[in-house]
Parts: sequence; structure tokens; C-alpha cells
Amino acid sequence: MTLGWYINRLRSMGPREVAHRLHEHGRKSVSRRRHESWARYPRLRLHPVLPGLRDRILAATPAERRAIAAAARETLAGKFSALGRAWPERAVPDLFPDDLWRLDPVTGGSWPGADTYCFDIDFRHDGQRGDIKYAWEINRLQMLPPLAACLLLEGDGRALAAIETAIASWHRANPPFGGIGWASGIEVALRAISLIVTLAIAGDRLSDRTVDLTGEILAASAFWLERFPSKFSSANNHRIAELAGQYLIGHAFGNPSASVRAEIVAETSKQFYQDGTGAEQSPTYAAFSAELLLLCALAAREAHDPFPHAFDDRLLAFSDFISWLYPTEVGFGDDDEGRVLTLGAEPDYCASVASAIQGFFNVAGIIPSPDDFRTPFFGTPPAAGVRPEGLKTFPQGGLSLWHGVINERRIDLRFDHGPLGYLSIAAHGHADALSLTLHIDGQPVLVDPGTWLYGSGGAWRSWFRSTPAHNTLNIGGESQSIISGAFNWSHKAQTNLGKRTDGPDWSLTARHDGYLRRFGVLHERQVAREEDGIRIEDRLIGPARDAEIVFQLAAGITATTEGQTTVLSNATEALLKIEFPEGGVSTSIGGEAPGKGGWVSPSFGSKLPAERLSWCAPVGEAGVVIRLAPISPAPHVKDVLAFCPPA
Repeated sequence: MTLGWYINRLRSMGPREVAHRLHEHGRKSVSRRRHESWARYPRLRLHPVLPGLRDRILAATPAERRAIAAAARETLAGKFSALGRAWPERAVPDLFPDDLWRLDPVTGGSWPGADTYCFDIDFRHDGQRGDIKYAWEINRLQMLPPLAACLLLEGDGRALAAIETAIASWHRANPPFGGIGWASGIEVALRAISLIVTLAIAGDRLSDRTVDLTGEILAASAFWLERFPSKFSSANNHRIAELAGQYLIGHAFGNPSASVRAEIVAETSKQFYQDGTGAEQSPTYAAFSAELLLLCALAAREAHDPFPHAFDDRLLAFSDFISWLYPTEVGFGDDDEGRVLTLGAEPDYCASVASAIQGFFNVAGIIPSPDDFRTPFFGTPPAAGVRPEGLKTFPQGGLSLWHGVINERRIDLRFDHGPLGYLSIAAHGHADALSLTLHIDGQPVLVDPGTWLYGSGGAWRSWFRSTPAHNTLNIGGESQSIISGAFNWSHKAQTNLGKRTDGPDWSLTARHDGYLRRFGVLHERQVAREEDGIRIEDRLIGPARDAEIVFQLAAGITATTEGQTTVLSNATEALLKIEFPEGGVSTSIGGEAPGKGGWVSPSFGSKLPAERLSWCAPVGEAGVVIRLAPISPAPHVKDVLAFCPPA
């Protein structure tokens, strides 16, 4: 790791965390010599963790059965894909070769294996091998639960053979604690959870040898998770995953920890605000944490020891928050497409988790229940609720949403006035204070740029997190919060919602101080509903500064500018008119280097050129006003919309 990384990381730590890190370093040194080899981790007798799961899988709907069978067929054909990449296909006789667990599918290279101590692997800064996320993804063994479900539903002997081959191969290739599979607690936990769920579904079909190997993996995982917890500035979604792994392993060994259970409840209150938003400022990371918590809640319920009502309330509040976001864009902040129970790619992950929460707690679901792998686990909502309308502010998460109609167009607007992220490093937040996104008739028009990549993203990782990539004002191309590493910030803008006016002509006024120290100004933005559109007023409180106001367009949306007016269109019709004040208006798309044009990342590891609309001119305390006016649909479009109203 680089010296700069250590310096920036230390800046984010208090004295107690520094002491913890020094102690942790000592433990890592000791474990290199004392805690390796499977012989140290004999399995204990395994107990059923989710005893009712088999019956729920057997009661799956025809659509759910088809989805499970399709996922199993992909695995049995030697296919695996994740994060927008397909791994090289493997022949059926050799579905899980030992070197599969080290393979990077992007570069074709291999990460260090069993002969390298896990903490000696520089997966953060060694860009030669690619992004560690890809290799970790297949090590999560999340293809095994669908195989187990297929085995239970269809009695497919090929699924049984594949499960046993995969577990034996992973066990053989990844002894404690060598190679990348042991380098991160969240990966240890997710793999353990996959194995526990596989046992819950089809454990009685597995050979004694496979069950023994699984028990050894779980025993080593339990030791490692307790020994190297993510604490202090690292105690974000990683900590919830580690606790979930420990809690479920405890159930598997017949001795769930009361202290782990208590910490799960405490972390739920920390990482989910009372208003339902996630503290990490990323709905997808919040959904990932909620799915982990929901699986723990299922285990607790089946053990006749449910979690307290305060825990339930936070998950239900999160499902309500997602119901306000759905069905429009939910992706802001980081998104690495982490899942717990999955059949493969799923574009509406947050909605699926929200529906699972509503099904589990038997409350009306605003989101239609999907035919995915979570439904047999958690159930379906008992009834359909009413889709939210109007203006809703989530004060702790710092987000306001408006759903309404302007000029016969359905408008869904999101205004961000929240904190940068969670804890001192705000690892998964983006410098997007006072940004907004806009959907018209369900189509994304003004969007968040997305994530792109993590460890191997380089300058592009910084760009997708930066203020100039988002739909807000920037000064001199600088971010409001200062990036100091792929998951760290040296200076964090503070944002607050100063005023909200309700009614048909509502308005929201917020400001942040991210430019105060460097440029001597506060940025204030008011977003207001007008009769025929949305009014945006930006002010710099302090000396006037040359500024840029950006609108990142969705892929496929084009901009046509005449004078100070720009019209945004899709392939068939004009959607939105933007009226700018005096100043320079320009668009740019793509470009070889960050900042040369517009880019969006629809999924991890994927980026597409998309037009970036920019207005540049001095801004001062008098403020500048930009108006967004949806363009009424043409008569034939109105007829189509009337015949096929939105769901």
C-alpha cells in the first residue's frame, strides 16, 4: 500500500481507532504463524438454521421455479457472470477447477493463491491484476443456493454433483488463511451465508464428506470474523455483513451469540436512520444491508426469538423510503451490486428487497412482488398499497422527492441535501450535495452518473464521485468534498435544508459549505415547483465566482441548444426545455480522459458516453435562475398514454 493511503487513512482515525489498528496488526502477525491449516478447525455438529425454508421453496410459484431452474442451468453449463462480466465458460466435467477462485475475468490473470498469506495481498493499490471485486464475486459461492433449490425441486443429480464439487474445490484451494478469499471479512461472511443457506435447502442430500468440509469452512470463518472485525471508521455495511455471518454461523453450530445479536440491533439503528434512509448515502448499499438483516430476522423468527420491534421499524421505514423512490432511479452514491440471495442480474434490487421486507412483516406492498429468489424466503406483501404522490422529505437522510404531473407529463424529481456519507471516511458517498435527478413519464432524463469501478478505477473512480460529474454547481472543476483515496475524503462538505414551503407551488432551499474554505462562498440552491415547470435558483453567498452548473443526461437523451434554451429529446420526442440565464451553454460527450465529456455508468464495470450539459458564468449573491419545463406530449403520444397508463 502507498504511504499516501496510510497518511489519509490515519487522518480519519481517532486515538481509539489507532490503538485498535495497532492491536489488529499484531494479531495479523500472530495469525500468520499460528492459525493456518484446516486441522485447526474441526467441524462441530451442524444444526438446522432455517428449518421452514424447504417447505417455502417447495411452495414456489411456477414463475419462481422457472427462474430458479434457469439460474441452475447457467451454472451447470459452466457459465458465471457478475458485475457486467462473463467468466470463461468451463466444460461440464470441470465446472469448478481450483484456479477458478483466483481468476480475474477482465484481465485473464490470477490473484495469489493458498501459498500467500491473505493480508500480504495488496488488492487496493496493485492495479496489475485488475479489480479484486471480480475475483471476490465468484468466491461468495452465491451460485450454490439456486443449485440447492433446483436439487430440492427437481431432484437433479447434476445439481448435487455441482454443489459437492464446488465446495470440495473451494476447500482444497483456499486453506486458512491463504489467498484472496480470506482477505476481507465481508467476503468471509457472504460465503458462509451461501453455505448455510445451501445446507438449509438441500443439506440432507449432501454427502457426509461435503457436510464435513462445509463445517470446517464455517468454523474457520467464525474464528476469522471474530478475530478481525471491521470497527470504527470501517464499521459500515461490512460490519453488518460480518455480524450476519457470525449470527448465522452461531445458529448453525447451535449457539447463537447474544452479544452478536445485540450488536446487530445496535448497528441497524446506526446505519438506518429513523426516516428509513441509509446512513451510507447509497440506497443499494442500504438494500444490501437490509437483506442481510432480514435473513438474520428470519433465522431469529424460526428460532422463536424474534428481534425487537425497534429493529423491525427500521427495516419497514427503509421499505417505505424505497417505495418513494420506486420505480424511478434509485442509484446514487456507490453501487457494487452486492447481493445476498440472488439468481443473477436484477435491475430492481432495491425494490425486490423492499418487497421482501413488506412480505416478511405482512404489510401492504407499494412495490409489486417480483418472481425472484427472495420471495420464497420472505413471502409476498398481502395487498397492494397506493403509490406515493406529492412532496416527501427524508430529513435525516437529506433527500426530498416529488412525484407529480406537469404539462401532462409524469415527473419524478429527487433533490439531494444530505450528508456526504457515513462515518469519518464516508466510503461510499459521492460529492453530490444539492444535485437533482429528473424522470419524465418513467424515463430517466437528468441522472446520477453512477459508480464505474473501485480499486482499478483510478482517475475514473474519482471522476464518478466528483461534483463536476453531478447535476449541481461546481467552482473551477473542484469537488465540494475533497477526495483522498478511492474510499476516503480529506474534507467533507456540510449540507443542510434551510427551508421547505409546502403546497402546490412548493419550494426547497438548502446550502452547503464545501467551497467556503477554498473560495470563501456558500452554495445555496432553491428548487421550486412552478405552474409549468421546475425553477432552480443557485446563489454563491460571498464574492461572485466563475461557476459551472451541470446537467448529466441519461444515455440516449440528446440536447439541442439555440441561444439560452436547450431542448432534451429521446429517440422519438422532445421531453424537456431548459431555459438558462446569460452565459455559455455547451454540451460534451465521452472523451478519453475524465472531465472531457459526459459519461454514465449504468452498472458496475460499465460506462457509456452520454451528453453532459454545462452552463458557465459568474454567480454571486443575486443568484441565477434555470427553468426546467416538461414539453407536453404530441397528440398521438397522449393517445398511447391514455390507452396504456403507467403501472
